[in-house]
Amino acid sequence: MGRPGYVTVPILSVLATIGYVYYTTVFLAIPAWLGLSTATGVANAAAFTALAAASLATYAVAVSRDPGRVPAAFVPDVEDADRHPIHEIKRKDHHCIWINNCVGHENYKIFLVFVLYAVIASIYSLVLIIGGAMHSLPKDQQPDNDSSRTSIIICGVLLCPLALALMVLLGWHVYLILHNKTTIEYHEGVRAMWLAEKAGNIYHHPYDLGIYENLVSVLGPNILCWLCPISRNTGNGVRFRTSYDMPLSTPPK
Repeated sequence: MGRPGYVTVPILSVLATIGYVYYTTVFLAIPAWLGLSTATGVANAAAFTALAAASLATYAVAVSRDPGRVPAAFVPDVEDADRHPIHEIKRKDHHCIWINNCVGHENYKIFLVFVLYAVIASIYSLVLIIGGAMHSLPKDQQPDNDSSRTSIIICGVLLCPLALALMVLLGWHVYLILHNKTTIEYHEGVRAMWLAEKAGNIYHHPYDLGIYENLVSVLGPNILCWLCPISRNTGNGVRFRTSYDMPLSTPPK
């Protein structure tokens, strides 16, 4: 199966949005509020530039990194059968049109880190945009001042729903990680729980190892590398521990 193309309308839309928000924030909002000739203005411009660069870099990796394929010769155990359909994506979470790629074992962590950076950058930008809009009142009636203020307001209107959507997405995936589930497994679990309750049984997700172990299974054993863009998921994406396996790791003290 070939890799999907990198030049798609959703990907170009994301890149255009990042570029527009960055330009408006750094070259319009910050100068209007703090000024780029002040230490505070330069510090905020540098901090936002670093966040934008991190977001762009992690987005590029999420787009380009293969999510991982289940080996053709692999025969799953009974408890792994649903997590690894033959010739499918390793630990597939979903297919994301915004990266034109599946989110699976090999790129799930970088996808999550990208969403986190994007949330922080969106909120930070929104604060600077609001400050820039409030301090760019058209006291002088120069056309440049009016056009800058209009661009700042348009960017703020764009950022409000974008930041909200990203926060909801981040919250959803944090919930999934804490329960060691994929989006697919969550929906399958809803039905499994209903069937278990109907039969008078208690359903337990077999891959739920506890909060710390669930975090380790996705983000890795080194806490310092959890948000590192270049680190990868742990394991081979073929065999996964279940709640019946022992021993478990010990949280760092």
